[in-house]
Amino acid sequence: MERVSSDRARILLDGRLYREVDDRCWSAERRLRDMDAEGVAAQLVSPIPVTLCHGEPAEGAAVLARAQNDFLAGLAAAAPDRLAALGAVPLQDPERAAAELAHCVDELGFAGVEIGTRAGDVELSDERFDPFFDAAADRGALVLVHPVDLTLDPRLAGLGIGFGLGMPSETAVAGAALVTGRPRRDGVRICLAHGGGALPALLPRLDRGEVLAGRSGAAGHRMPGERARELWCDSLTYDVHSLRLAVERFGPDHVVLGTDYPFAARESPAGAVLSDLEPGLRAAIGEANLRALHAAQ
Repeated sequence: MERVSSDRARILLDGRLYREVDDRCWSAERRLRDMDAEGVAAQLVSPIPVTLCHGEPAEGAAVLARAQNDFLAGLAAAAPDRLAALGAVPLQDPERAAAELAHCVDELGFAGVEIGTRAGDVELSDERFDPFFDAAADRGALVLVHPVDLTLDPRLAGLGIGFGLGMPSETAVAGAALVTGRPRRDGVRICLAHGGGALPALLPRLDRGEVLAGRSGAAGHRMPGERARELWCDSLTYDVHSLRLAVERFGPDHVVLGTDYPFAARESPAGAVLSDLEPGLRAAIGEANLRALHAAQ
């Protein structure tokens, strides 16, 4: 990151501009002011997804993750009653990722970590990630899965729909792998960004696929639609009908408020999509579900 003024900076990748950001990314004072303006009581801060670097050499990714985690710890410490954090891990090295998750949760007091939808070409359902997910389960840590735009199908960028289709599709692939692959250890708390992407709409087809493949009758087999209710998602769908589908698929107690603050894709005001929900569900997504998740750590 290159600072260009007191309140603006540029993220550079290989020396080229990736995105301009402002002090909402590093100023607790600015965040708190915005939170007060929109009636947000508490906020969970996390790394900018492109900085996760899961496809890069593990040594450098580990150094960058630790630097980000130290920064996020300082940001949250500026207002510990209102700011909490999710850290970064070098997921391409699962043992290092497990150790960094332990550092984040045990030493820094984070709620969990954020990861991408894959590490290079390795899907999250791969057994190589067992040490990482075991470490998360041991601590009741939240693992937020967020797509990284640099890993999307390049066709979609050419069509101008990388954001609109690419990110929800990438999340759907990661989620589908998690609910159709071998079962994970109980207690892993995985939250898919953006309402689970396209996964909620695809679960009935995934269920049918299991039937057609002859796997549905196997002893102990559980269908993807059933397994999806072990996952969580956030509410950032921009549409109440899509949000209701996510609630139906993941469960009303497994959806939390998401905003994409402070970037252009953010929902403003925070929680606007909840306005058409009944009061009880609105309260659950807006506050109670995340409190319950955090209390279970």
